[in-house]
Amino acid sequence: MRPIRQYPDVVLGETQVTSETSGAGMHGRSLGRTVLALLAVLVMVGTGVAWGSVRSFENGIFHFTTAMLGGESDDGATDILLVGMDSRTDAHGNPLSAEELAQLHAGNDVATNTDTIILVRIPTNGRSATAISIPRDSYVRSPSLGKTKINGVYGEVKLDTMKQLVEVQGQDAAVAEPKAVEAGRNALIETVAELTGVTVDHYAEIGLLGFSLITDALGGVEVCLKNAVYEPLSGADFPAGWQRLDGSRALSFVRQRHDLPRGDLDRVVRQQVVMASLAHEVISSKTLTSPATMERLQNAIQRSVVISSGWDVMDFLKQLQKLAAGNVAFATIPVLAENGWSDDGMQSVVTVDPTQVQEWVSSLLHNQAEGKTAAVTYSPDQTTAEVLNDSDINGLAGAVSDRLGAKGFVIGTVGNNEGAKVSESQVQAPTEDDLGAQAVARELGGLPVVANTEIPAGTVQVVLTEEYAGPGSGLDGTLPAGTTTEEAAAEEGTVSKASADTAAPLASPVITAGSDDPRCVN
Repeated sequence: MRPIRQYPDVVLGETQVTSETSGAGMHGRSLGRTVLALLAVLVMVGTGVAWGSVRSFENGIFHFTTAMLGGESDDGATDILLVGMDSRTDAHGNPLSAEELAQLHAGNDVATNTDTIILVRIPTNGRSATAISIPRDSYVRSPSLGKTKINGVYGEVKLDTMKQLVEVQGQDAAVAEPKAVEAGRNALIETVAELTGVTVDHYAEIGLLGFSLITDALGGVEVCLKNAVYEPLSGADFPAGWQRLDGSRALSFVRQRHDLPRGDLDRVVRQQVVMASLAHEVISSKTLTSPATMERLQNAIQRSVVISSGWDVMDFLKQLQKLAAGNVAFATIPVLAENGWSDDGMQSVVTVDPTQVQEWVSSLLHNQAEGKTAAVTYSPDQTTAEVLNDSDINGLAGAVSDRLGAKGFVIGTVGNNEGAKVSESQVQAPTEDDLGAQAVARELGGLPVVANTEIPAGTVQVVLTEEYAGPGSGLDGTLPAGTTTEEAAAEEGTVSKASADTAAPLASPVITAGSDDPRCVN
């Protein structure tokens, strides 16, 4: 049962977007928009809405044709590329009104950056969905352009194609425009496929206004912040804790990238928790049984969504009838560095290893298809590790706890073992198959996991004997045996500082839509 909470005042249905100036605003505006596309394909699942209404939705959505989708893939799944665009028009090419532009602080500049790129996999069995975010500054190889930021592929290829068709071939700009747009989309599809190893089957594209409209249509979105934030560039001004946001405030929430520990990577996580929260509401409740809600939702989708032709939405939704919110996961590709540089040294980029990305994507999608959502969504910050010294080695517990803390685990009690003596070093947990215990055991060199029903859920106890030779013992090249807790902490800090410039950032969490309560984030 969800606890009763007090939320800041929210006025749903109104759009009041706080201005974000300069280039920061341009990069942030599209971050939340792809929420709409995901919901567009999930929106009718488990709601009791008639299939005729689904068809009504589909008929009003703008479709386009491209030859780059599908192909020779035999992976037995449906793979959808969701793209957020900085468009000043709606899905049908109609310009946004002056009022709408002012509300979104969009300005009049034409932009073609695809600052939100998400690959969604629906296995054939229809029991799970996986949404994989690709950070906008990811430095990748594009078949059309070579090494470049992925968010510029669409726009650069579109511009180059327009110049070729209009200036070289002499075509009318109105005739050339749709051809150039198709070329940009095709280039992005190719680039994503090469990076992930996944053949894209369908494509959905979102404009500026949709995110705010869809959020208001669904009655707002519930989010949770670890700390209060005030960042005027994005308009982010939120207390710590739980809160329900209307469309405009949710837009500010997903726009913020300044003053976040990991910058744009944390902004991607914010986007994912919003999508997870909205998807949970759609799949788990009767939100869409309201005729008024359905009308608002239909208007938002039809104004804001462009999808590829040949996508039978009705059949697709029938396939998804088995989908449960707990089997919808949101993840971010692994990155090598969030503050890397392009080959020419002129651009700050997010560096990635294509081989690592493909292996990670393949493993994630396989585990999701096998129904292992709990395993793939586990992260160390979900586990509190208590470390107890059952030996005469001074500082052993402190040294080991520092190693675990550096890996992202929450550190609990650190001290001497006052309980029953143990014959060997071990990790104690409520059950032997506890995911946190298994993760801690792996980090400490493969310690055995022992069930202890007195330990609360979410907590593990590491009990160390004199024979312990894993990380932090000094016997594996880490910290010297006999180091005091204070010395261990100091040395750990030295190690961390020395490797700070080369260490890969901690992996982004994998978030599920199955929880009644959204995950608290930065």
